[in-house]
Amino acid sequence: MGNLDSPIHLNMHPQKQTLLKSCVYRIPALLYERKSETLLAFAEQRKTSSDSHADTLVLKTGKVKEESPDWSDFKSVDEARIEGHRTMNPCPLYERNNQTLFLFFICVEGTVEESWQINNGINKTRLCYIYSEDLGQSWSSVTDLTDTLAEINNWATFAVGPGHGIQMESGRLIVPVYGYAKGGAPYAISLYSDDNGDHWQFGKMLQTKSIECGMAEFFDEGQNSFIYCNARSQEGYRVEAISENDGDEFCKLSGPPTLPETGRGCQGSVISFPAQSEDANTECDQSQDKNKWLLYTHPSNHRRRIDLGVYLNKSPQDPNTWSKPWIINQGPSGYSDLAYIGEGWFACLMECGDKTEIEQIACVQMGTLILINGDLIDKYINV
Repeated sequence: MGNLDSPIHLNMHPQKQTLLKSCVYRIPALLYERKSETLLAFAEQRKTSSDSHADTLVLKTGKVKEESPDWSDFKSVDEARIEGHRTMNPCPLYERNNQTLFLFFICVEGTVEESWQINNGINKTRLCYIYSEDLGQSWSSVTDLTDTLAEINNWATFAVGPGHGIQMESGRLIVPVYGYAKGGAPYAISLYSDDNGDHWQFGKMLQTKSIECGMAEFFDEGQNSFIYCNARSQEGYRVEAISENDGDEFCKLSGPPTLPETGRGCQGSVISFPAQSEDANTECDQSQDKNKWLLYTHPSNHRRRIDLGVYLNKSPQDPNTWSKPWIINQGPSGYSDLAYIGEGWFACLMECGDKTEIEQIACVQMGTLILINGDLIDKYINV
């Protein structure tokens, strides 16, 4: 395994496309719909950089092309709103059986801050979603799940994602959530549906303190399914946990943690994808139809939100097998979200800028990633 404190800085980088700038845009979430070859990029539009001044969600769609996506103009998702509340934390997921796009989010009363809710043990947050049957061209009205989920009564506050949700091969839909128990400690948890999104319920909270989280399904060599959870932490390293029962309950991975957390913490993204050929001159093996590897993005610096890194793990049950990070954005970098396009191609939506990480939201598209002597590289960029 490579030294996590020695990231790779390549001479060539993926082409970065600025999607949102000028106003304050934060909290990217990305989803790829394979049949239409469409990327859907969501974000918060804010009145200021403060969390308490979030306003509405926006959406851009992109048609995947060989070099970089062709993006539409952005539009506000005005349906994702409750009167007297601000909308935050976009978390999309796609239900393939009915071809339905769900967009989960939270609605927070007025300008009430998360810290006030935690300190007072009084929840002012609602758990909501809307759905679309035409990939975001039109949306349903808001469904508010808050009063149907008894667990929320025991929390000081909570949020979804941010980032994307997943659909398991079995059909189960999973939304990553974290909640603050009354008393102040945060824990990650899954929200899931086994009936294509008609009804939702929570699993069990992680037993390790954990905040913003992402989840991915992977399979071992025996084709057994696992749900991997990667969560923000306040302890200097990321929290990694595994579920053997479809996200109902998670156990922290054994051994010392290896993925560094940044400063007071930062959101990161994780996806699973089929194992790829590691020969730079060999195309991907399309027979690998089970997701067995993990890809993860997060600022690679221990202290500051800079140098967004991409990490690869070919043995997801072993936290010691993460590669060194490949830096895809040098300089200020914040939240990010990954999508697997297929045939070894990926897209990453990220917060970035010249002086701070919240100046813009941009997207990069990456070709097949391979490991050479422990170093993660993009073979199409580096040949």
